[in-house]
Amino acid sequence: MPDLAMNTAAPDTSAAPLSEAEAEAQRAAKRAAYEANKLSKRLHRQVGQAIADFNMIEAGDKVMVCLSGGKDSYSMLDILLNLQKRAPIQFEIVAVNLDQKQPGFPADVLPNYLKGLGIPFHIETQDTYTIVKKHIPEGKTMCSLCSRLRRGILYRVARELGCTKIALGHHRDDMVVTLLMNMFFGSRMKGMPPKLVSDNGEFVVIRPLAYVAEPDLEKWAAHREFPIIPCSLCGSQENLQRVLTKKMIREWDKQYPGRIDNMFTAMGNITLSHMMDRSLFPFTEIKATGKPDPMGDKAFDEDDEDDCGTPAVQTVRLVRD
Repeated sequence: MPDLAMNTAAPDTSAAPLSEAEAEAQRAAKRAAYEANKLSKRLHRQVGQAIADFNMIEAGDKVMVCLSGGKDSYSMLDILLNLQKRAPIQFEIVAVNLDQKQPGFPADVLPNYLKGLGIPFHIETQDTYTIVKKHIPEGKTMCSLCSRLRRGILYRVARELGCTKIALGHHRDDMVVTLLMNMFFGSRMKGMPPKLVSDNGEFVVIRPLAYVAEPDLEKWAAHREFPIIPCSLCGSQENLQRVLTKKMIREWDKQYPGRIDNMFTAMGNITLSHMMDRSLFPFTEIKATGKPDPMGDKAFDEDDEDDCGTPAVQTVRLVRD
């Protein structure tokens, strides 16, 4: 009977030790994998939280994910597909791209990518590029007309495909920029909601990336190596007010970290009695009650400049007092 306990063979020490460069490369790879895993968890948590907070997706929904070929919509589709696999409800996803016939647009990139994913998709071809270039003078903003044309086409496609929800890839930074744009140039306190009814009343439009910061999407797109397709319409207009406003808030956030988060959270933390809209709060009916009000205005107090923490983006409430 063989002696199974006997094993006197020396361990194999023939492998050459790693050089310092190889060891550093291994450490760098481990750090990159760790950071990518952290980013993945954060993105999936934030998208899942936004969907839950605003009841964006319900059982039986057919969600049309609008895919432009940019980092945001690629990331949205990627995350929604992962969440779909472990969601407690059943819903469908169909990816839709509008090929606007922009010169040099690589028409094969998105179909090949979507075929590789093995998911339902539809490519809608409409020459909106020519219409926009024809009606908008050189140097003028093309976004408004382009957006209206896209919107009408996508509504029709959603109807033809039997979709109940339309998912757009706008993120936290887009929502803050929209608020500032409306304040600066429209004299309105109006933002970009995470969920709304389409202007024709037919669909519910959702923004699953509402809680996601744009820098995180940039990192995710690089990590996932999405085949990014640049837009030759709005992407070529570097002096758009929206582009300049986005640069401005990025600079603010560098100087004062957390400022974008604070502005975003403020959009869901509104005290109507401390604004000025008479249609939303009955200012003309205000009377002294003689009773202390913990939510009342401390009219003669100085603003507390030290009280500027970063609230969690999930805290969304509307105060009516």
